[in-house]
Amino acid sequence: MDYSYDFIVGRQIRALREARGLTQAQLSARLQTKGCDVTRSAVAKMEVGQRHIYAAELRALRDILNVPYDTLLP
Repeated sequence: MDYSYDFIVGRQIRALREARGLTQAQLSARLQTKGCDVTRSAVAKMEVGQRHIYAAELRALRDILNVPYDTLLP
């Protein structure tokens, strides 16, 4: 399986998170308040393309980072 797209999406999430001044722990906490069981470690794995992102997590990331889907999914 080709994980290159996971890596690209992860890099985009990291860039958006950092641009908003959020730590991985803060993003994880915000995801949890939206009902996503995502630890800081899971956020780290998402950002390097080692963990797939579920649809509900993608929706929550869109809301938290305040961007459209096409920004998250270049």
